[in-house]
Amino acid sequence: MSDLAAVLAGRLARLAAERATVGYGALAAELAVRVSDLTAALEATMEEDAARGEPLRAALLCGKLTGGLPARGFYDKAAALGFAVDDPALFVAIHRERLGVKHR
Repeated sequence: MSDLAAVLAGRLARLAAERATVGYGALAAELAVRVSDLTAALEATMEEDAARGEPLRAALLCGKLTGGLPARGFYDKAAALGFAVDDPALFVAIHRERLGVKHR
């Protein structure tokens, strides 16, 4: 596990414990990484979560203009992993609920 992956895993665990979400830009700034590096790391966590049958921790991220939902790339990656994402809000709500976070 890379340093970024380890730090990201810890931060996502804290977000879930706090029942909170965070924006991509805010998390990238907090972790002192480029948004592109953050999204690559998030996609890796999605692969890990899907392989384990666990909720997608990347569902805790929010895009700027997405009404509290993740950015489009989240859904593209989820679909590539075999998830049905026809109803994006419901898809995120299910994963956030499984992580202990109420959908906002």
